[in-house]
Amino acid sequence: MEGLYAIAKFAGDVEIPAWAAASAFFSVTRTPEELSVVAAQSSVPAGLNASRGWRMARVGVGIFVISTFDTDYLLVQQEEIPVVVETLEHAGHKILHLELLNS
Repeated sequence: MEGLYAIAKFAGDVEIPAWAAASAFFSVTRTPEELSVVAAQSSVPAGLNASRGWRMARVGVGIFVISTFDTDYLLVQQEEIPVVVETLEHAGHKILHLELLNS
């Protein structure tokens, strides 16, 4: 997916904004505390509480990410953990509590 994306944050009880579906790729996640919308940056109106400048990337392994504005959950197949850890560390990330991934 080319282009820049933004993640907009709303209160948990608001309606899903109509502009979200205008993006070729979009995701909506609701928790009791917040509603997060990921959409093409060009679709997200100015002035919203949004984190802009996100890009998508391919790493060659199956991952499933569920994100809200405040929290990210990265799900990987157990057998892919070594490749994912190596890829993230190579990109400059530090993996804490690696022992929990192997339990």
